[in-house]
Amino acid sequence: MADIVDLKDFRTRMLEKKAFGAWHDRFGESYGFDTRLSDLSDRTAYVLALPGETGTTAFYEMIMGILDMGSADNFTGLDHRDQMRVVDIHLFLADHVRFEMMRRLGWIGPIPCSEHPMMKMVQSFEEVFQFSAAHPPQLASSHSEFDAYRQLHPRDQESFVRRMLPGALETFRKQVGE
Repeated sequence: MADIVDLKDFRTRMLEKKAFGAWHDRFGESYGFDTRLSDLSDRTAYVLALPGETGTTAFYEMIMGILDMGSADNFTGLDHRDQMRVVDIHLFLADHVRFEMMRRLGWIGPIPCSEHPMMKMVQSFEEVFQFSAAHPPQLASSHSEFDAYRQLHPRDQESFVRRMLPGALETFRKQVGE
């Protein structure tokens, strides 16, 4: 008797392959439908947090795979609207990888947005983006600059955290051993 294929499971596996096949080759790690930012290895998070072509290409690979837009090599062939969508999602995910890096350093508290799997962050970008905007990262009370941070208006607190990103990247680089 022939094996019965679960169509939903098959579709999920195919979407995972489109989304993360290039990442498996690039990072040598496995990712799937439920992979969250917190599931990334320190090395992968570091590479994705770096500004530049390597991280951008990796994000484009994942985003375009999830959205069924082809490979990252096809980015310039997308229409302007689709290009802007990919760029917006990329910038959002890159920010959240950097926040995840800061969380691992103990500089900020939990990031509510990162409770979502990365695939959902792409598929439901507008919804997740709005949720994220309403719940920005908060400096950890144990951080040495917490008193100065606490004195700021909430809009300025988010800027305060973002200004810490270059220092966090350097500290994380040393921690990862890159």
